[in-house]
Amino acid sequence: MNPELNPRLRLLASVSLFALIVLCVAWETVVAPVRPGGSWMFLKALPLAFPLRGIVRGNLYTYQWAAMLSLLYLMEGVVRAMSDPAPLSVLMAWGEILLSATFFLSAIFYVRPAKRAARSQRA
Repeated sequence: MNPELNPRLRLLASVSLFALIVLCVAWETVVAPVRPGGSWMFLKALPLAFPLRGIVRGNLYTYQWAAMLSLLYLMEGVVRAMSDPAPLSVLMAWGEILLSATFFLSAIFYVRPAKRAARSQRA
């Protein structure tokens, strides 16, 4: 029995992950870098690029581990939203919170039917 996977959740996860990558790079290079002129902090987006191909293709295993990875970006967004003195950086942090939470929830709910089907087959 194949589970019914939601294509809208797959699209939402793909778009939010890509947007999170773009936000991280733009934040640390152009919009509100830690140092004037940009910084190497843009490399924080690199781990997000690894699961992008699997997310776009709908690989369930990739969805599972990438969802856990996105929680690191959620934490960073919360810390920087509460601690950065620059208003533009705080705005970017809220964007990071929104995008990482969107990715996390869409990935979890996308995988959920497959996990339920696997659990029912074992029982």
